[in-house]
Amino acid sequence: MVTPDKMRLCASPLAAIGGVSHGFFTRQGGVSTGIFASLNCGPGSGDEPASVQENRARVAEILGAKPSHLLTVSQKHSAAAVAVKAPWAAGKIPEADAIVTSTPGLAIGVLTADCAPVLFCDGEARVIGAAHAGWRGALSGIVEATMKAMQKLGAEPERTVAAIGPAISQKAYEVGTDYRDKFVAEEPESTPFFALDEGSGEPHFDLPGYVAERLRRAGVGTILDLGLCTYCDESRLFSYRRSQHHGETDYGRQISAILLT
Repeated sequence: MVTPDKMRLCASPLAAIGGVSHGFFTRQGGVSTGIFASLNCGPGSGDEPASVQENRARVAEILGAKPSHLLTVSQKHSAAAVAVKAPWAAGKIPEADAIVTSTPGLAIGVLTADCAPVLFCDGEARVIGAAHAGWRGALSGIVEATMKAMQKLGAEPERTVAAIGPAISQKAYEVGTDYRDKFVAEEPESTPFFALDEGSGEPHFDLPGYVAERLRRAGVGTILDLGLCTYCDESRLFSYRRSQHHGETDYGRQISAILLT
């Protein structure tokens, strides 16, 4: 049996804040089978809906939330952040890439499979956030949008703790010259986050490093990167890019979530 401490990873600066529960959940400890084994929490995958529902209920229980109070959005690789005070009505899930709240009992989360999940908390203001930062979202400002939405609820950047969960590492993230050139053209200061692979000569992008830089620009006071690669850790983490390299038709999504108790 997979125990709760094997199902989730925690960031020490967030764990040190009283009245907050969080987790960067792995792929272990669920009921899904096949390519979705086992804690697939993505409703948008081709997994059995009942399995996804049970997996999410297990996550909610570990966090201390009701299953109906584990909230994720319809992610679009955007810079849109939404504030929530209560669970959305059926069929009313908003399109966004970040959620913020100051309401206890709501577990807000994001789904990832290579993109960077970021969990935020201002423990003094009692405001939390969760952001899905792929390269498009990071480039367009999802980190800053999340912090601004938290500020509207009373948070301050310098008091905020942000933790970056498992994401594809620079070593595994070959992107191609055209990608690099377009990215740098839009964001000239991003050049240091690209490095040429010694073997292929192709550029590799440091997504977690770039997300951390955007957090610094947003004035976030405490930033931690767990430094775990989704692509490299097949036994614990889902990876979209790895699924493509394996020729699989779909892939699981892990969830990262945070809750005010």
